[in-house]
Amino acid sequence: MSNPNEVPPQQQPGAQPPRQGNVPPAGSVPPGYQPPPGYQSPGQAPGQQPGFRFEMPADRPRNFYDAMPSGGFSGMFTVPQMPTELKVAYWIWLIGGLLGLLGGVIGLFGAFVLLAVVPGMGVLVFLLVLVALALSAAQVILAMKMKEGREWARFALTIVAGISLLLAVLNASAADGRGGGSWPGFVISLVATVLMWLPNSQAWFASLRGRI
Repeated sequence: MSNPNEVPPQQQPGAQPPRQGNVPPAGSVPPGYQPPPGYQSPGQAPGQQPGFRFEMPADRPRNFYDAMPSGGFSGMFTVPQMPTELKVAYWIWLIGGLLGLLGGVIGLFGAFVLLAVVPGMGVLVFLLVLVALALSAAQVILAMKMKEGREWARFALTIVAGISLLLAVLNASAADGRGGGSWPGFVISLVATVLMWLPNSQAWFASLRGRI
């Protein structure tokens, strides 16, 4: 008969359970220790991501060609695998930019008519229309770069939303809705901006960081 005093070490009173992998027991982590891949600290929910910390984009374009869409504008209506939030944001930015270009062209004709009737007001409206046209063109390009995973394009689109607010204010106060910007356009831009910074969108950009 086996000796009753022979008890496995893990069953001895006060003994610690066997460790998994090379994770040290609690309270004995040496300085500089790095946990193995997939290890979760106690109290961390499975799949929980670390807290968000805003950082300036490090992938800024180095030249003019880096700022242009890869492959030109042929893939404008093609969307790669990305979170639904980013897909919705991309279509908002793209369609809004294209409509802005169309509205800007129409606004130019109105500005020319206003120049003949009220020159001072016509000059202001004409300048606002030119700014709106440039903003719409930049919006289309930035949206295409954003879907490529460029964080600088997402940051620039956020600035575009702020500029659209300024245009809406100037348009409403000085041109009575004929200057190319509008409050509905700003609200739509705001929605697209929020979608780009949601957790799923953040995780997608982080997964591409250093790979593009």
